[in-house]
Order: sequence, then structure tokens, then C-alpha cells
Amino acid sequence: MEVTNDNGCSWINNLSPRSNILTLSSDLDSEWLIVGAGYTGLSAARKLGELYPNQKIILVDAQLAGEGASSRNSGYLVDTTLNDGFTSSKELENYKKKSDIYKLGIEVVKRFIKEYQVNCDWNECGKYFASSKFEDKKILENFSETLSKLGFEHNLLFNQDLTKKLGTNFYNIALHTKGGVLLHPGKLVRAMIDMLPENISLYENSSLLSWKKMNGTINCNFKNGSIKTKKIIFATNGFLKSLNIKTNYNFPITLTASMTRPLTDEEFKFMGEPKEWGVLPVKPMGATIRMTKDRRILIRNTAEVHNPLKMSQSKLNKRFIKQKIGIKKRFPQLPEDIIQSTWSGIVSRTRNSSQIFEKLDDNIFVAGCYNGSGIGVGTLFGEQIAIKASNEHTKEIETIEARSKPTWLPPQPFLDLGVKARLIFERLRARSEI
Repeated sequence: MEVTNDNGCSWINNLSPRSNILTLSSDLDSEWLIVGAGYTGLSAARKLGELYPNQKIILVDAQLAGEGASSRNSGYLVDTTLNDGFTSSKELENYKKKSDIYKLGIEVVKRFIKEYQVNCDWNECGKYFASSKFEDKKILENFSETLSKLGFEHNLLFNQDLTKKLGTNFYNIALHTKGGVLLHPGKLVRAMIDMLPENISLYENSSLLSWKKMNGTINCNFKNGSIKTKKIIFATNGFLKSLNIKTNYNFPITLTASMTRPLTDEEFKFMGEPKEWGVLPVKPMGATIRMTKDRRILIRNTAEVHNPLKMSQSKLNKRFIKQKIGIKKRFPQLPEDIIQSTWSGIVSRTRNSSQIFEKLDDNIFVAGCYNGSGIGVGTLFGEQIAIKASNEHTKEIETIEARSKPTWLPPQPFLDLGVKARLIFERLRARSEI
């Protein structure tokens, strides 16, 4: 069995190893093929399995199911994303459409957890958009005005109040929204694997090399086999470009994160024994940081145009140093060797932060590009793209298709140059928050 992921991700290492992992090693036929076994693919497979219990449905992944971006993120199930303030009713309307999708995403995950009694450290504690700089107050005030117009419960906090909540005096101003959820992404995605219907065949470590539609059938070639299918759903998110799908509408970004060991009782007490919390940056390239249920601290403060399926240890070490500094700035009392693991993951972005949800051909469908909000939106889009591919319609699909569509991106090498320049600019803006 070939495992292509690095083994440093704490979320994954928290879990018991899976058994009975199958790799494609023959030529198969199916009614349905889903490529990508993250939140989207697993959700689509579960829905198709319910709709077509007597049909052959195959789910494949290039790595281990659920061990790509789905279990390598920060564990935020988001209800809102930060904006710099709106100046027109059209922009406000677009933001509401986006937040409506986030709300549906939370609902579909919550429904799954309730139905299958999933323990994924679910915590409806909301989240903070925080900054150490008082000059960011205007951004948060504008954001507060937007949230008020849309009826989102929130509040602004300063200095000592923040210190009590977070256990650090690094931040001076924050806006707290109450609708978001913190969870353990590895536990959630593992439950989605375990709860797949019996008529789903899952093949892992099985990379799709090429695909082609011929005479109404999609022929897919893998390293050690092939699959002919009547209908296909692409759910590869950050790897859509590598399959030549919507190539001028999405691009991958690699993020790196680190997590500490659990805090000792003494360390936790010195911090003020804060409840579980999550902080997102006001400036895009600032650090995302949170405390987990088991008193670990996670930090993510790198984003780059560097997209290896598996990052080398030497490259991870370079990014670990930045994250060690980021934790030390916020918690100087913690020991130098507190970080336990560092890992990378790939997310998919679009130019205008919209998602891809499309019928490409009569029997070809795609969903992806969640711009860092994949837990809820990816699960929602997986379920609904399966319904759309079944020629059915729902109110959820209406809400999804009312969103702004992804806008065109320039071709290579201009795209990479533009993204790199933007990342450098944002990193300079957020240098105090990294």
C-alpha cells in the first residue's frame, strides 16, 4: 500500500489507522464514478448510494480518502468571511448569497452528525477576526455594519477582554461572530468514510492519469487499471487544474500548519484557562490560530504557489520555523519545543472567491474551489451535485446557482506571477500578524 501523504498531520495522527484499504488493480465498469474522496466526493457518494442502492458506484482518490485538505485544515465550519466593508447594495446582496451557502453548509454537516451520532469535537463557539493593530478597527467596524444589516449576531472586543478570552495579550481588537463552529476535521471525515453506503466501492492511492469521453461513455485510466463509467463527478478541488477542468477559473494554493502538544495543567492555568477558541486574521496573510478541545494550539501562517502532493521534510522544517515564531509571539511563556507536528495541504481558490458547481456535459459534473471554506460548503456541494447529476432539483441548488460565478483567470505563466505578487503584497501588509 502506497501512502503519499506526509505523516505529520496531528488531526490524522489522532485517529486509529484504517484497515481494508483497496487500490484499483483491474479494469472496471460502473454507472457512476466520483473522483476525489474528500468532503465533496464522500458526500456525493453517500447521496448517490441512497438514491441508487442497486447501481454500481465507484469512489476513487489519489491518496488516502479524507487525508488531503479535508483533514489538513484548521477545523473551522464558517458562517461568515471577512470583508473590507461594502459600498453598494449589489455587493451586499452578493455577500448575503455567499453567507446563505455557508449557512446551508453548516446545516448539512449538522444533519449528518446528528443522524450518525458523530463525535467530531463539535463546538458552536463562533470565531474571532482579530488583529494586534488598532488601525484595523475601521475594517472591523465596516464589517460589523455589514453583519448588522444581514442580522448576524456579533460583537467587538478590545484588549483585556480579548486576553481573558484567548489567553494571550497579542491581540488588541477583534470581532466575534457567533454562528461558526469549531470541530476536529479528521474525526468528521473519518465518520463520512465509515458511513458510506454498502454499494459504494472505494479505491485509494489510485491516481487518475487521463480521462476521455467516447460514444457517451467516460473512459478513465489509472496506474494499475481503468474505469468505464456512464456518469462522472469530479470532486478533486485543488487538483482540478491537473485534470484540465476549469483551468482558467481556479488555482491551487499550498498552506502549512503546525500544532503543539496538549498544554500541561500548569501551562493552561498560567494562560487563564480559556475555553476553546478560533482566531482568523483581519489581514489575509495573517495567522489563523486556534485552541482545540484537548488544549492544543494550531497555527497556520503560510500560503504559497508551491503545490507538491507531498512536501519534503526539509521544506516543512523551513515553514515550521515561521510557525514557531508565530506561537512564541503570542505565547512567550510556552517552551521552545512545544510544537509536535507540521504539515501541508492544498486548497483551491478562484479570483472572486466563488465556487465551482457545474454540469460540464450531459454526464460530466464538477464541484469544488471552496476558497478555504470546504468543510461545510464542500459537504453541501457534494450532496447537491449528486442530486443535480440525477436530473433533480432542490431549493439548495437554487441557492447555490444564485451565487456569483467564478471569473476568468489569465493563463500561465502570468497567473502564477500574479498570484505570487499578490501573496507578497498581502504578506507585507500582514507582517505584524504572522
